[in-house]
Amino acid sequence: MESSSLDWLSTRWFTQERLESFDWANTLWFYGLILIPVLFLIRWLIAYQFRQKLPIALQEKDLRSDFLSVLRFVPALFFSLAVALIFVALARPQSTNEQVEQWSEGIDIMLTIDISESMGIEDFRPNRLEAAKDVARNFVAGRFQDRIGLVVFSGDAYSRSPLTSDYDLLNTYINDISFDLIESRGTAIGSALAVATNRFRESDAKSKVMILLSDGDNTAGNIDPLTAAKLAYAHNIKIYTIAIGKEGRVPYGKDFFGRPRYVENTLDETTLREIAKIGEGNFYRVSNKSALEEVFSEIDQLEKAEIKETRYKDTTDYYVVYLRWAVVFLLLWLLTKVTFMSNILVD
Repeated sequence: MESSSLDWLSTRWFTQERLESFDWANTLWFYGLILIPVLFLIRWLIAYQFRQKLPIALQEKDLRSDFLSVLRFVPALFFSLAVALIFVALARPQSTNEQVEQWSEGIDIMLTIDISESMGIEDFRPNRLEAAKDVARNFVAGRFQDRIGLVVFSGDAYSRSPLTSDYDLLNTYINDISFDLIESRGTAIGSALAVATNRFRESDAKSKVMILLSDGDNTAGNIDPLTAAKLAYAHNIKIYTIAIGKEGRVPYGKDFFGRPRYVENTLDETTLREIAKIGEGNFYRVSNKSALEEVFSEIDQLEKAEIKETRYKDTTDYYVVYLRWAVVFLLLWLLTKVTFMSNILVD
């Protein structure tokens, strides 16, 4: 109930806004309001039919109207309001405050992104790396309570972010990815797998997933990619690999005259396919940004954790307010019954 014991006397309980804010537990009682005028009509018909009539001869000049005669309807009005408020109380006005807590067991996901020079090729707009960053941000935005980490690699591999559920912080790390983060050139896929696996070392999640995105072959590092993949699998890590880029002539920078410069691009998919096979994940080949978005969307659906809900309902009843008002109008009805407002011959 409300904080003040006299708060029920406020007229705000009868405003349209307040009445519409309630949840009504027993709305069928509202049909009782229709019976009130019907009962008064039946009462009037019975009284008109059976009341005793006393014929009196009066001249027209003796018949005068008095506005006080209207007060004869006040007792009936009080009684009607009392009955109406009883029906409102029986309808059980309530206010419900519902809280929903969502939680899941969560999935640990490590994004492992190639930042070698070839990721600057412009067959994706504006280039492969920026397209990958954009899709990665959208992927992060679609997760719920999963911990996500970030590893980048070219000639070496470095962890940019540990597993975290602070997605704002993670997006900051993704935004800051550039080709200048690692000086050594090449593509150290094996080292990237090893660094990402090391980040899972303290993870106790039931599901651990690594997403490896690269556009080249393993040309650097001192760890064989397949050996690193087997090590990851030994730690129950599922691996998805994504080969990004088109085959053949692709735009890469501009020449002396500002015209697009084209280079030949090849990609040996064999290693990435084997890594996905060892990690019991899937291999994907994408040649444009929309395809890359579809791949991340598919992985997002494949690796969804079951979200559970716990609902708490705090329900407060307000029928007492309207019962008190009903008692007030019943008392007023009884008081007016013993005053000049009551017609003894009729009642």
